[in-house]
Amino acid sequence: MTRPDLRGRNPGWRAWPGWALLLAATVASLSTVESASEKIMPADARQLVLVTTADWNSTKATLRTFTRAADGWHRASAPVPVVIGRAGAAWGIGLNPPQAGSGKREGDGRSPAGMFSIGTAFGYAAAENTQWPYAVMSADDYCIDVDGSPLYNRIVDASKVGSAAIAGSTEPMRRDLHSGGDQAYKLGFVIEHNPRGTAGAGSCIFAHLWKAPDSTTAGCTAMSEPVMQALVAWLRPRDHPVFVLLPTAEYKRLKAAWGLPDLGES
Repeated sequence: MTRPDLRGRNPGWRAWPGWALLLAATVASLSTVESASEKIMPADARQLVLVTTADWNSTKATLRTFTRAADGWHRASAPVPVVIGRAGAAWGIGLNPPQAGSGKREGDGRSPAGMFSIGTAFGYAAAENTQWPYAVMSADDYCIDVDGSPLYNRIVDASKVGSAAIAGSTEPMRRDLHSGGDQAYKLGFVIEHNPRGTAGAGSCIFAHLWKAPDSTTAGCTAMSEPVMQALVAWLRPRDHPVFVLLPTAEYKRLKAAWGLPDLGES
């Protein structure tokens, strides 16, 4: 069909079916985008670990937990202090769409902001009080933080991948054995930032134990041992928990679109 001449006596764009189809498709596309933005929170997520900071450069943060029922989110525990990266936070790669602003980079000392799946729990003990998948760490376990390695951002067993594969890694998972008795990884879990291992985008992001309330991390979220023990005991695979870290201003901006709870809810 020949496109009508809109400059002449043609009755106009409304009379051309192609325009109607194009308009309908555009509206449908916009509706899809809006619907997608409203479904950032996975529909099956019924547990939320939420960390908020005062701003992008703050190293101190607050952790809250929530459970979701048919009538929405409800607080599961009282707010507790935690610490994050020594340089604050930057946007990470997770479940949410990319955001405008600085992104997490390897070695930048920033914790990834965004929404993330929660990976395996890990620790030094042979067993823990948890229903969440738990892996016992050995002296051969390393997280590969070597940019360019084919194993980047993965926890591997040196006895299986070989000593050459872990060369240069600064992340032994048994820090008590390799780093002067360090207890940071005595208990923790993986925060699934950069799950595809994009080069240079940051690696080995965990929730783990802090050294002290005024300490910082290289990019993880750290807390006291009692808080971590309670958190790991609370996680349930059937409730598909997610981890969210956001500065307060970003939390307010994204709260509705991401389906996040009211921080004032009791």
